[in-house]
Amino acid sequence: MMLRREIPHQESRGRVIRYSGGRIQPGPEGLPFGLVEPWEEGVQPLCWWNDEPVGLMVLDAPDDDWIDGRDWLTRLPESWFPLLSTALQVAAWSANHRFCGRCGSPARRLAAEFAMHCDHCGHRNYPRISPCIITLVTHGESLLLARSPRFPPGRYSTLAGFIEPGESAEQALHREVYEEVGISIGRMRYIRSQAWPFPHSLMLGYLVEAASRRIRIDGHEIQDAAWFSPNRLPQLPPLYSISRELIELHLAEVRDGRQG
Repeated sequence: MMLRREIPHQESRGRVIRYSGGRIQPGPEGLPFGLVEPWEEGVQPLCWWNDEPVGLMVLDAPDDDWIDGRDWLTRLPESWFPLLSTALQVAAWSANHRFCGRCGSPARRLAAEFAMHCDHCGHRNYPRISPCIITLVTHGESLLLARSPRFPPGRYSTLAGFIEPGESAEQALHREVYEEVGISIGRMRYIRSQAWPFPHSLMLGYLVEAASRRIRIDGHEIQDAAWFSPNRLPQLPPLYSISRELIELHLAEVRDGRQG
């Protein structure tokens, strides 16, 4: 599967992803879009998928059979992630920015780019992208994993947080890890990034080494945190997430003797 990010704004027909409230309508082929069809008014040209134009329609209310965006990611191969991530982020932006944030007038969608333009004051709004750090903290072979109150029962994951104004990604790493689990960190290694469409994050993934094993959770964002052995792990985050990739990378390095 291949996604091209050029916006097909001159096209008048193609596939359509129908979105409402974080859910996407399943198409007749069991995919997150329907068959090729003429684009009605209101379709947002989105991208090219396998050389077919794809549009997005944001609707007011989903039917009962519509599927949550996270569930789509578990149903489809990882190659579908860029398409779903783009659709979910653009849909959230489109739904939340129908009016100008400066003067409150209705905003008009531009055809050739992801932009909402206010004809009253000239303000132009683009999809919001929020940079975050996400990190697996290690100490030797051990992994520090934590639980948020929002997680499904039994699931533990890596630490993450938004980068604050005026802060570098490295400064955010030190701050977030210390705030959430009370641990100072030493060596850090950048791995890669992932667009995370819940709702509009850009995750910058790191592996970092803890200076000590003493944990002190904040009690708000973190419900529990603990050190885990590679041989005895809790329920982990889904495979499509960068958090799981960081965990699997560390486990592979432990198996290969490359850790540390």
